[in-house]
Amino acid sequence: MPREQGRKVVSSNRKAHHDYAILDTYEAGMALTGTEVKSLRLGRASLVDAFGHENAGEIFLHGLHIPEYTQGTWTNHEPRRVRKLLLHKDEIRKIQGKLRDEGITMVPLQVYFQNGYAKVEIALARGKKSYDKRQDLASRDAQREISRAMGRRNKGMS
Repeated sequence: MPREQGRKVVSSNRKAHHDYAILDTYEAGMALTGTEVKSLRLGRASLVDAFGHENAGEIFLHGLHIPEYTQGTWTNHEPRRVRKLLLHKDEIRKIQGKLRDEGITMVPLQVYFQNGYAKVEIALARGKKSYDKRQDLASRDAQREISRAMGRRNKGMS
């Protein structure tokens, strides 16, 4: 059977862009068991409450919920186990340096399959304050209103 081509998104963290200011993103592989991969292929995963953590020169993902595979037997996995992320040493060193800064955290943005391999997109982010969130909403609304006005103007309406 030929390997899958392209990118198939399994789960995405839509609140991450609302709650955090994204500074930098990385693509990482995940060390998974067989039933976890089968469950992911069914499109079942949740990034709510998931975060990345550095420990002893390795990066781990905590809180990623991959439900148990329904046809799994005693070999089934634990849904919220800690999963190791597979990154190059240079990337790990960069992430370690940035995580030492005050207020920087690691959040997963997406879990997806890239050419048949399970990947996670992680981001180094800084938490937004409530006034930052309001400012972002206001600027987004203003931009939407500008684009509507430009569209009406281009169509010859007032």
